Amino acid sequence: MSLITLLWPAFTLAILLVFIHTIFGLEIIKRGVIFTDLAIGQFAAIGVAVSLLFFEGGYTFLLTLLFALIGALLISAATYRVKHIEAFIGMLYALGASSIIVLLSNTTQGTELFNKLQATDILFTIATDLWEPLILYSGIAMLFFLFHHKLSGIAKEMFFFGLLALTVTSSVQLAGVLVVFVLLIVPSFLSLIQTKFIKLPFAWIVGSLIIIISMILSYFFDLPTGYTIVFIASLIGVLSALVFSA
Repeated sequence: MSLITLLWPAFTLAILLVFIHTIFGLEIIKRGVIFTDLAIGQFAAIGVAVSLLFFEGGYTFLLTLLFALIGALLISAATYRVKHIEAFIGMLYALGASSIIVLLSNTTQGTELFNKLQATDILFTIATDLWEPLILYSGIAMLFFLFHHKLSGIAKEMFFFGLLALTVTSSVQLAGVLVVFVLLIVPSFLSLIQTKFIKLPFAWIVGSLIIIISMILSYFFDLPTGYTIVFIASLIGVLSALVFSA
């Protein structure tokens, strides 16, 4: 069995994740609220932890969406009320991460579950896992491109962060908080520091290449897939910033 035959569902999921997250990543970097997605991701992960702790894994999507929306609502409100918004978002992230640790501290698999929430192994995704993110991300992208530019003020903020929360609700369960963060930030950052190509298509292409190469390396060297993606994407982002942003 060839590598492509074995891993094509994982590659497809990777491209879907890059597709939707770079749309939001470009906006987040332009707004200067880099840790927004990380904070919302951690809040979404609280929902997963609550599901595992109190409902034996039931109601995961609803609980994850609920906590992601709480995080998004807090950030939307703080955008107009809090002077140092990045500090506020950083505190939200710390609150979310520590909440997960507290919730899972008395479980036998607490550390393992926390690590899984941060970076999930998507390498052996199966074809049936693709329908939900395909439909969801297509719908979110369509809503974003149709309505985001028509709104203004608090309505625009609520719409943007609400769609981001819905996206993160799915992607945190599929890939983990840290993977979501690098997919939002790194491809978008790389597209913004170059001047030759259209920003969004460039971000889609370079992001897809990064995540697929990371998955191939994790497969051949038996590395944890999620953390391999985070490491390689972050390394490329840091090196690119040092070399091309001077």
